[in-house]
Amino acid sequence: MPLLLGCIADDFTGATDLANNLVRAGMRVVQTIDVPTEPLQAQVDAVVVALKSRTLPPDEAVAQSLAALRWLQAQHVEQVYFKYCSTFDSWYRGDVRGNIGPVTEALMTALGCSLTIATPAFPDNQRTVFQGHLFVGDVLLSESGMKDHPLTPMNDANLVRVMQAQCQRPVGLVDYRVMAQGADAIRARLDLLRAQGVAVAVVDALSNDDLIRLGPALKGMPLITAGSGVAMGLPANWGLTPTPATSELPPA
Repeated sequence: MPLLLGCIADDFTGATDLANNLVRAGMRVVQTIDVPTEPLQAQVDAVVVALKSRTLPPDEAVAQSLAALRWLQAQHVEQVYFKYCSTFDSWYRGDVRGNIGPVTEALMTALGCSLTIATPAFPDNQRTVFQGHLFVGDVLLSESGMKDHPLTPMNDANLVRVMQAQCQRPVGLVDYRVMAQGADAIRARLDLLRAQGVAVAVVDALSNDDLIRLGPALKGMPLITAGSGVAMGLPANWGLTPTPATSELPPA
């Protein structure tokens, strides 16, 4: 049985959040701590590999993530999901900020992926993206407590700018007006960005409905990068739906 979704999470708690959202949306999920050394034995729809790469320098984070990808590919995974924190923070040293971009580009290269999305939005946890800017509740990320985080401070809420500083490939935006029009409009916008040479599309999301609308537009995309919120719209792409028991699980 093919593995539908293979997830690479940059820390353990985030991996758990992602696994929870996938189960609530109808998937059978296994979470591992670090990259497994043996083939997958369980009959599941998705695997979430929990790394400890969030606070690692880019080269080390890339190496760990590619090791996880190789294992997932050996399980014949159909789609890959790189999961990072809903505050979009990662390794930081002086003027060199972040490993999310380098990991994203390394995974894109390995998968032969010309375009992916990026959004940490998770409205259930008060993380929304508007005009490419990340909000924590009603406050811009750069004005939240994250600006003073001792390990991974975030003093810029503009995700297009943050991601572009970490990437060699061009970064664009799918804004809230497109999101409100549904999956066909989202696909059209992604196709336009690809034609313009954009490789990473930051996606607005103001509500869970936006993330549900996003799901069908990501069908067949080799790589998704996001927080755990995007997971709620993906299982339906394989015809999977929540059971009464899983739909009653508490949010992550």
